[in-house]
Amino acid sequence: MYYSDYNRPPEDRDPVIETNQFHVYDAVPPKEKKKGGFGKFIAVGLCCAIIGGAVGGGGVWAVNRFGSNSTTIYEGTRPTAVSLANVDGKTVLSAEEVYASNLESVVGVNGNVTTNVWGQTVKNAVSGSGFVISSNDTASYILTNYHVINGVSDITVFFSDGKSYDATLVGGEEENDIAVLKIDQGNLRPVVLGDSDAINVGEDVYAIGNPLGELTFTFTGGYVSAKDRSVTMSDGTVMNMIQTDTAINSGNSGGPLFDKYGQVVGIVSAKLSSSSSSEASVEGLGFAIPINDVKDMVTSIMENGYVTGKPNVGVLINAVDESVQRYGVPAGVEIMAILDGSCAQKAGLQVGDIITAVGDTQVSTETQLQSAVKDYKAGASVTFTIYRDGNTSTVNVTLDEDNQERQEAMNQLSEEYNSQQQQSQPQQGGNYYYNFPFGNW
Repeated sequence: MYYSDYNRPPEDRDPVIETNQFHVYDAVPPKEKKKGGFGKFIAVGLCCAIIGGAVGGGGVWAVNRFGSNSTTIYEGTRPTAVSLANVDGKTVLSAEEVYASNLESVVGVNGNVTTNVWGQTVKNAVSGSGFVISSNDTASYILTNYHVINGVSDITVFFSDGKSYDATLVGGEEENDIAVLKIDQGNLRPVVLGDSDAINVGEDVYAIGNPLGELTFTFTGGYVSAKDRSVTMSDGTVMNMIQTDTAINSGNSGGPLFDKYGQVVGIVSAKLSSSSSSEASVEGLGFAIPINDVKDMVTSIMENGYVTGKPNVGVLINAVDESVQRYGVPAGVEIMAILDGSCAQKAGLQVGDIITAVGDTQVSTETQLQSAVKDYKAGASVTFTIYRDGNTSTVNVTLDEDNQERQEAMNQLSEEYNSQQQQSQPQQGGNYYYNFPFGNW
C-alpha cells in the first residue's frame, strides 16, 4: 500500500493513485487511466479539468468533459444554515447541525502547477480543501494538506458564500502532510479543534470538502472504523491515521473530519482503492491525520514558518549492502557525505563511518535511522554507535535544528555529491544514496 499526491498530470502519476486535487489540461485530452496493483493509498487532493467555473448565481457550475461534446451542468442552491441552539462544543450535534455550524469555516483550495507535457509547458489547475484554524482583525490562517499545495502557484481559497481570496503559503511539513495558508481577510470563523485521542471506534464522524473539485462543500458522514492505523507512504514514511468509512474522494484532501460535537478531530488525507477490475472492490477505506498529532506543529508553522525543534544531523547516508556484510562489516547506515559546520562534523563523525545504533536503538536501514533520530529534539545530545576501521566506538552528537536554511544547504550537498558520483563512477550494485528527511538527514 502506498501514498502519493496527485499534484501531477495523469501521464506522470502512478496509475493506481487518486488525489484530492484537480488538474486542468487545456492542451491535450487526458490519457485513459491504466490499471495497476491492488490496495494503493491515494491522497485525496484532486486533479481534474474545470473549464467553466461558476456560472451565474445560485451555485451553478459548468464542466466540459474531454472526449465528449456534451456539457454537464451541476445545479443547486447554496446551503442555508439551520437554527442552532445551545451549541457549547460538547453537546452532541445532529449531522445537520455539524454541517451548518462549520460550513463557513471550510474552504476550497485552488491553484496552478506548471508541468512539461511532451516538450510543451502546460499550466494545470489543482484543487483541494482546507479549513480556517485562526483569524484576527486583519488575517486568517487555513490548514490543508501539504500535498495539496506542493509545487502549486497562484493559490486561492474560496468560501461557501462565493467569496475568494489570494492565499500565501506560511509554511508546511511534508513529512506529516500539513501546510498552513494565510489570507488577508480577518474576522472569519475558525473551526474548533477537538481531541482526536478521545474518539472511539464506532463514533459518528463527518467530512466537508470539494470532491472532484466541482461538487463544492459536499457533506458526508460515517463512522470511526479504526484508530492508530499505520499507513506506509511511498517514500517509506509511516503515518498514524484515523480510518473511517466516510465517503472521501478526489478533492477532499486537506478538509476537516468532524466528531459528533462538530469539532475537528482529523485532516482528510488519503483513501485505499482497488486498482483493477479483476480484483476485489475496495470501498469505505478513508484515512485522516489525527489533529492531536499536528496541533503543536501547526502552531509552530504559524509562529515561525516551519516546525521548530526537528533534528538534523547534516549527513547523506546509505544502508550497508548485504553483500558487504558478508565480509564482516556490520549492518548499519554508512555516512556518504557530511555538511560543513554541521553537528556531525563537530562531533567528529567521518565519511565512511557506519552508524549501527542511535541511543539504545539498533539501526540497519535509512528509515530506522530516521525514526530513531526523530525521537529526539534539536539540541539534544545523542550517543551514536559507529563502526570505523574495524572498530566499534561511540560518539556524542548534539543535534542541529532542521530549518529552511539547513534544508537548502543539504539539498546543495546532495546535488554536489550525486554530481561527483556520476562523474567519477557508476553507482555500484544499484545502490541509491538516500537523503533523509526529503533530501537530507
